[in-house]
Amino acid sequence: MMEIGYKHFLLAVALSGWMQAAHAAEHQHHQHHHQPQQATLSLDNGKQWATDQPLRDGMATMRQSLAAQLPAIGAGKLDRAGYATLGQQIEAQVGKIVASCKLDPRADAMLHPLLADLLSGAAAMQGKGGSAAAGAQQAVAALNNYGRYFQHPGWQALP
Repeated sequence: MMEIGYKHFLLAVALSGWMQAAHAAEHQHHQHHHQPQQATLSLDNGKQWATDQPLRDGMATMRQSLAAQLPAIGAGKLDRAGYATLGQQIEAQVGKIVASCKLDPRADAMLHPLLADLLSGAAAMQGKGGSAAAGAQQAVAALNNYGRYFQHPGWQALP
């Protein structure tokens, strides 16, 4: 029982750090005239970074959740509750990735900006700064960058 509590504590600390990084990245993003986050991303000597199953599962779940809501988002018909639910789903998957993912340290470091963008987008969708629609767009961009920079067989970019 103590171990479970400790793992939850570590997850909370990790997510807190991710949220701080996401907010710092968002602040820096606004200060640099909306330069895309992908400028910090790079391939591994010209190849996509290796992934593990927890990362692929979490990213696929987030992609599926966003893809299901894109028609309503694009039509301006997703309400505040719908955005909040979507943001919570993304936040939960990032938490699972942080708790379970065992990437090579270099690949893990490359993943950090993407997870920060996902958390920042999720926060906006939940009404914690920025517009919900912009948060969804940020999450879509982060997932599409994941597909560009990380090995994930069958990955399809979101529109």
